[in-house]
Amino acid sequence: MTEPKSRLIDSLDLPRELRTLDTAALRRVAEEVRAEIIHTVTRNGGHLGASLGVVEIAIALHAELNTPDDVIIWDVGHQAYAHKLLTGRLKEFSSIRTYGGLSGFPSREESPFDVFGTGHASTSISAAVGMAEAWRRTQGSGSSRARRVVAVIGDGALTGGVAYEALNHAGHLKTPILVILNDNAMAIDKNVGAISAYLSRLRTEPTLYKLRRDLERRLQRLPGVGDLVTVLGTQLKDSLKAALTPGMLFEELGFTYVGLVDGHDIDELRSNIRRCLAMGGPVLLHCRTIKGKGYPPAEKHPGRYHGIPAFSASTGESDEADEPTTFTRAFGEAMVELASRDERVVGITAAMAVGTGLDLLKERMPDRFFDVGIAEQHAVVMAAGLAAAGKRPVVAIYSTFLQRAFDHIIHDVCLQRLPVVFAVDRAGLVGADGPTHHGAFDLSYLRFVPGLTIFVPKDEAELQRLLATALHLEGPSVIRYPRCPGVGAPICRPIEPLEGPWVEVLREGKDLLFLAVGPIVYNVLTAAELLRASGIEATVASVRQVRPIDASAVIDLVVNHPAVITVEDNTVIGGFGSLILELMADAGICRRVARAGLPDRFVAHGPVEVLQREIGLSPEGLADRALRLLS
Repeated sequence: MTEPKSRLIDSLDLPRELRTLDTAALRRVAEEVRAEIIHTVTRNGGHLGASLGVVEIAIALHAELNTPDDVIIWDVGHQAYAHKLLTGRLKEFSSIRTYGGLSGFPSREESPFDVFGTGHASTSISAAVGMAEAWRRTQGSGSSRARRVVAVIGDGALTGGVAYEALNHAGHLKTPILVILNDNAMAIDKNVGAISAYLSRLRTEPTLYKLRRDLERRLQRLPGVGDLVTVLGTQLKDSLKAALTPGMLFEELGFTYVGLVDGHDIDELRSNIRRCLAMGGPVLLHCRTIKGKGYPPAEKHPGRYHGIPAFSASTGESDEADEPTTFTRAFGEAMVELASRDERVVGITAAMAVGTGLDLLKERMPDRFFDVGIAEQHAVVMAAGLAAAGKRPVVAIYSTFLQRAFDHIIHDVCLQRLPVVFAVDRAGLVGADGPTHHGAFDLSYLRFVPGLTIFVPKDEAELQRLLATALHLEGPSVIRYPRCPGVGAPICRPIEPLEGPWVEVLREGKDLLFLAVGPIVYNVLTAAELLRASGIEATVASVRQVRPIDASAVIDLVVNHPAVITVEDNTVIGGFGSLILELMADAGICRRVARAGLPDRFVAHGPVEVLQREIGLSPEGLADRALRLLS
């Protein structure tokens, strides 16, 4: 019987010993890292395609840099799995995205090699500029050699405006950073926009860079002409660059553009990284990669394998059992039906068509669908413009990403009372993606905005009816809902607006009142059944509209119960529970009150059910909270 082949990566002191290996050994490391990523993601789920695509880039960087003294900042962070494996976390890697295990994103608390935490796109260059400028300003105070700073950003993240703000500033300051553009022509789905088209042209014209260099050298050698080249210097070189440099956009921003480089050729990567680091100043190295490299199903369907639950490596199919329609799909189906009935309705997403369910609208009515790239601020202001021109835009953005457009929600939409609908997906706990992606704050940061109506459906059918309701309003509105499957609520056709009641009593009792928002109310109903065994009868009410809230209905319930517990999957700071306390204070009502929700800290990653148990939002935790309140 043949002994299993030992792995090279198990015997290495990583990343230090990468610097001592020859090319053949580094290629073997790449194969083993790739296999480990695939094996782990099949069991845990995770971001597969992006991480497979940057394996050679991660190896080349750690082989050329003295990390963690030199630093690598990974944009978004879902492409950092290889980086984690190469920086002392090989034995722990099987725990990634599991409760108590490694984070799926770079985390400063997890490793000194993770110098900057990332989970939202387009931030790496800004962070790199800050670090490089901080260290540059300490060089003269007895510090050691200059620490080298590298930002790795995907072409998808390069659609975010903050990336260009950073490029512009770095070029102005002549900041000594290396930006590696990992170009695989994908974000989660195919990239959109003029920048994507520009990068596509660069991919198809890789000979232009070499042509410009050769022409400069030949002109220098010509008798008489060479002297003229020397005299004219920068002016002539700039003219040549304008005519022949494929990366002219980056050159004009003050960067030296180097490309196009095969992002899977370790030798080519190492030599170009070495050359770029030696240049000084801001340099952009353009690398062409394949998303999902090394796993054929992911190469063929990169969008499907961007973020994927546990799956079979042999078939590529998900292991998830059939479940009720998700809130996301219910939203997408409702958008198609409601748009077909009202020509004013359009959908907008920020590079998340599949993630938000708007891919259904894109397929059925492409002229009513807009993907703006990773540009949440633009999405919101564009929606305001559409609404001002008579359309009924629905902006579908994850709760955690909508935070980036907060100013524009207030200034460009609500201040002008424009009928924009915000479909806030992934509200509440999202599970394995963890604190960068939990929708923990939207009720708090939205409920104080004047003129904004906020709906919180408890199930997928209610979501569809509330979307129809929102589209009939003459002002801005929000519908927040979670990532999870629905509860199997019967879907009504045609979809009709919901006209109330806005506070729905689901169960009646005399000893305690639960006021809940969203699908967490089903945990509350189970908790009420547990309390019955202790002789306590609880009323359970679902509040469908948080702003403006039906104050009289809430107060009628509160005054008829000796104690109240509010329940939400939003931070308890400034959220729904705070709203109920404000109502009671304004009405002069005094009762025992407890607020159950997300704690005043960043909640870790893990299965939603496990996290709910940890923070007291499970049925058992809520029942225990009630017993403690009543005692």
